[in-house]
Amino acid sequence: MPSLTPLTSSLAEHSRFVQRVRRRYPAELGLLPEGLPESSSITALVHTLEAAGRSLGSALRVARQLVLERLAVLDVEQGASLHDVTACMTALAEATLELALARARAEADERHGAPQDAAGQPIDFWIIGMGKLGARELNVSSDIDLIYVYEDDGQTVGPQCVSAHEYFCLVAKRLYALIGEVTEDGFVFRMDLALRPNGNSGPPVVSLAMLEEYFLVQGREWERFAWLKSRVVAPRDSVTSGRALQLRSLVTPFVYRKYLDYGVFEGLRQLHRKIREEAQRRAAGRPERANDVKLSRGGIREIEFIVQLLLVVRGGQFPEIRTRSTLKGLDKLAAGGLMKIDTAAKLGAAYTFLRLVEHRIQYLDDQQTHLLPTADADLGWIAASLHLVCSPDTCELLDRLCEVRELVATEFDALLHDGQSAPPRPGANGCRACGTGPLPLDSEDLLGKLPEGLAERVRSLAASPRVLALREDSKLRLGKLMLRAAQSVARDECTLLAAQRFVDWIEPLLRRESYLALLVERPGVQQRLLRLLGLARWPMRYLMLHPGVIDELADERHMAERFEPLAFVADLNERHAAWQRSGDVDEGALLDTLRRAHHAEVFRTLVRDVEQRITVEQAGDDLSALADAVLDCCLRWAWLHLKQRHREVPQFAVIAYGKLGGLELGYGSDLDVVFLYDDENEADPDVVPEIYAAFVRKLITWLTLRTAAGELFEIDTALRPNGNSGLLVTSVNSFDKYQRGRGSNTAWTWEHQAITRARFCAGSPALRERFEATRRAVITAEREPQALRDDVRGMREKVRAAHPIKSGLFDVKQSDGGMMDAEFAVQYLVLAESGRHPSLQDNAGNIALMQRAEAAGLLPAGVGSAAADAYRELRRAQHRARLDEQPTQFDPALLATERAAIHALWRAVFDT
Repeated sequence: MPSLTPLTSSLAEHSRFVQRVRRRYPAELGLLPEGLPESSSITALVHTLEAAGRSLGSALRVARQLVLERLAVLDVEQGASLHDVTACMTALAEATLELALARARAEADERHGAPQDAAGQPIDFWIIGMGKLGARELNVSSDIDLIYVYEDDGQTVGPQCVSAHEYFCLVAKRLYALIGEVTEDGFVFRMDLALRPNGNSGPPVVSLAMLEEYFLVQGREWERFAWLKSRVVAPRDSVTSGRALQLRSLVTPFVYRKYLDYGVFEGLRQLHRKIREEAQRRAAGRPERANDVKLSRGGIREIEFIVQLLLVVRGGQFPEIRTRSTLKGLDKLAAGGLMKIDTAAKLGAAYTFLRLVEHRIQYLDDQQTHLLPTADADLGWIAASLHLVCSPDTCELLDRLCEVRELVATEFDALLHDGQSAPPRPGANGCRACGTGPLPLDSEDLLGKLPEGLAERVRSLAASPRVLALREDSKLRLGKLMLRAAQSVARDECTLLAAQRFVDWIEPLLRRESYLALLVERPGVQQRLLRLLGLARWPMRYLMLHPGVIDELADERHMAERFEPLAFVADLNERHAAWQRSGDVDEGALLDTLRRAHHAEVFRTLVRDVEQRITVEQAGDDLSALADAVLDCCLRWAWLHLKQRHREVPQFAVIAYGKLGGLELGYGSDLDVVFLYDDENEADPDVVPEIYAAFVRKLITWLTLRTAAGELFEIDTALRPNGNSGLLVTSVNSFDKYQRGRGSNTAWTWEHQAITRARFCAGSPALRERFEATRRAVITAEREPQALRDDVRGMREKVRAAHPIKSGLFDVKQSDGGMMDAEFAVQYLVLAESGRHPSLQDNAGNIALMQRAEAAGLLPAGVGSAAADAYRELRRAQHRARLDEQPTQFDPALLATERAAIHALWRAVFDT
């Protein structure tokens, strides 16, 4: 524990509880070692008190009072941290429960024998700590929320045989006597079992099977928030042995869904409304009750709700943010970009301050209260202990409380708003009184409030069988969303076309209510979605395939920043580690993780692209870098799941060809790849090809399999040695011989054309160098110029013949004077001249290579730069057409200048 500085402004002895302890137990105070009590010292203290003649129940109660007296001194007089205080209280609960459980089971065993299952194996019993005990955030006069779970049904083997359920009910009853009953020495902890299945009407103990059935059949939304903080707190042996881990397989899927779970907002909103109403009811006619630092507006509970809500919504997909602790939760949400760093810091500071005040309130009389005292002396003591002043003229404590609670309430209300938008100007753009009340989608009143063009689409949607089968609350959600779309049209925030596309987009998602809930809860997301749909059609197509990515629209910061591969890979590595910690690191979870991360990043790039924040070249660069990063993660993770793997790190590489190799990847492009491995220095080189062949099959499955989260890529391996008749994976030595023409099996000219834009994109760094050496050797090899021209021209004619163009149209890629002509011309220049002109050896992209060829004197002045500009413009025209799902064939007059520039390049290269 860090050194503590004594505070002379406030002393623990003001606490009436501290005074009572010092009067009653003066001899016992010295039994507790100096410093912050820990589990071991608390356990030793209880044994010492027992050895002095006290019963276990008495020893536990006296130990508890001695620990609290020590904490009051350390906290109030020496500035102990909130973490130290709550950790000590948690240790006190765990240590006392451990001792009480051991005694309760020993007594039950003596009377009934130990319980055994049908196989004759001992049945384990777990005390589950909920709430602040589960989160290790226990306050100084808190009750403890517990749930008792036993492993399996069975019977005892002893003098008085009873069922396992009866046995553990007796244990639970004895635990209450040892911990919760009030005796002449007080109590250890107030015990609350109300969070157990079926609450106070349910049995005091439940089996694992009973708990599982309850989660599946009866578990309510608010219970997911309660179970988020759950953990086994006793017996310790069950935790350290891993036996209690079987409980996690039930709790985790109950708390965390595999999708973004915005449906929980309404459940938490209702729960909070009840809590606020109850707090207001208690405060009616008693104004002092309005100063409840936990339950009043802006109190501790609202900070906890903020954190729990965001964790439950997103923790299913992002295991790295899962935590029981409120303060750690704020840090994780900020680190994951799910909350602004400044907001998290302010809420963390507010939480700490409110908890410190709460502790001081409870030190006064050891009462489970969160109300500020009304006595001036008590207020002054609390203020002084926090370095604040509270006098008849001014009270900094109350001022600070008002400031903190207003901050918390503002953030909470912003998160749990009612989903309503501000009404538009009356009569604007055909939206007639569209700001009034919620109406279901199939309501004629709703249709009367929509612009005519939108009303027609909505009427058709409302009459569809899928809508007719929806619950009423779902129809109300849809009505709210359509009303908002109308308001956006009315305010000129989106076009009518965008609103109509929104109806088309939402129709296939009617049964996926989590997405409807997301839009209802996030009006800003719907507004940005409408704007995006108005710019192009491809975003709508992509959102139909991957609707979960709409959540990316919630944070504008993600859209402002270009893709950063290192950060992306680091995030995925952290997520992988989190899956491992959670015990859920199966292949299915990893496949879905890769797909969601890829889809989200593609969508971010798409938004930047459609909104023209980046150029077409930048979009290609970012999509290619994203594919590289996904391949890197996929390669490393899939290797760990290969049963035949013979080494920790594979000597393996993925070589990118085509658009990926040239950093020109588009949306939905397949990946042209070749797989290489190195079998040098292997102990058993004969089995290595089989291992890597199995690995490539697994890797392709990981990349192409469609899961519930969608798919990643289509893979094309036709450019490997010998094409589709060749092996899926090739040794780097064999690849080198094939490409350099050593032996009877050698590469064709078109394969050398392809390698001009090939590059290493993932795998072992050692193979990067070896591949690049092969590539440079191939492209710099001496060739007979005329034979090379004939081969390249012949291949170009084959490609043109395979893609006929309708007369009177210009296809920006396939027509003469299109991009394909430019690419073939560049490939010829690289193969013919890079040996004499090293600047052409880099895989720098077609535009840069045309400019370099002109600078090297290989093209007439102005031809290379004009062709580069033309190629860029043709790419842009193709790109924009595809984004709006339009043909890439144009009136020739529209791109006549660009076509002429490419013609000039072709003539300069091939007609000499």
